[in-house]
Amino acid sequence: MNTSSENQVEQRLRDVGLEVPAAPEAVGSYVPVLRTGQLVVTSGQLPLEGKELPYQGRVGDQLTIEEAAAAARLCALNALAQIRACLGSLDRVTRIVRLEGYIASADGFTGQAPVLNGASDVMTAAFGEAGRHTRIAVGVSQLPLGAPVELAVWAETDQ
Repeated sequence: MNTSSENQVEQRLRDVGLEVPAAPEAVGSYVPVLRTGQLVVTSGQLPLEGKELPYQGRVGDQLTIEEAAAAARLCALNALAQIRACLGSLDRVTRIVRLEGYIASADGFTGQAPVLNGASDVMTAAFGEAGRHTRIAVGVSQLPLGAPVELAVWAETDQ
């Protein structure tokens, strides 16, 4: 790999005030990220900062759409941390293929799409056009640890 181009993705994120953290440890009996061929898939990532969950509750009850979008940004950064741990560098990602977002939603809440935009915006900030992806935004009644958002990411990689 060309060393002059390494860490371009992380620099683009820093330029917009975002930092990829250390990859969170699994909180259950699963692997946090898996590579098969040129596809890298993360397990569901929660909006953890270290071991803390700064956002908890259901969107439309305890949290606003804006707070939940911030939680979705944290999920996206944690997913990128998992991908970086798997590949060694985010610069090896050639395309973000899919985001799967689950949003803990109050009864009658239908704003899942703008919540998940928080994660989608991270991907386009990091990868530009290659960060545009397919996605699913699903409202659910509860998520692990009381998290408002859980996110899985599918990415394509070089070789």
